[in-house]
Amino acid sequence: MSEYEDRQDISEVLVRYSTGIDRRDWALFRTVFTEDCEVDYGQIGSWRGVDAVTEFMRTSHAEAGHTLHRLTNQAITPDGDVAEARTYVDGLIMASDNNSGVNAVGYYDDRLTRTPDGWRIARRRFTVVRISTVGGAA
Repeated sequence: MSEYEDRQDISEVLVRYSTGIDRRDWALFRTVFTEDCEVDYGQIGSWRGVDAVTEFMRTSHAEAGHTLHRLTNQAITPDGDVAEARTYVDGLIMASDNNSGVNAVGYYDDRLTRTPDGWRIARRRFTVVRISTVGGAA
């Protein structure tokens, strides 16, 4: 594959993460990570393995209303069968009433690996830049 194709495929993996969460499509979400992935979200928590991170996301979004995980500024550096990526994220997680929620802004630092099934995230670190509440009673 060319470097351009690798970057495109990796970008699709990153978007699949957001799509999986926002649609609550946990089968799709699982295709983002290696089986033995390491995911560190700082004070939010850390997990080892795709089963653990998927269960956390499923449980933490079970009672949520609308969610929007917007990704921008994807800086992707492939190097053979591994790649590094930094992606900015602006995540909006609404409560079940869709009137209030939390907005988390930060960035993901990822190490990806090429697998027989395509690119997957092997390690992810989320750095929070800002968390704020949104909506609520006027």
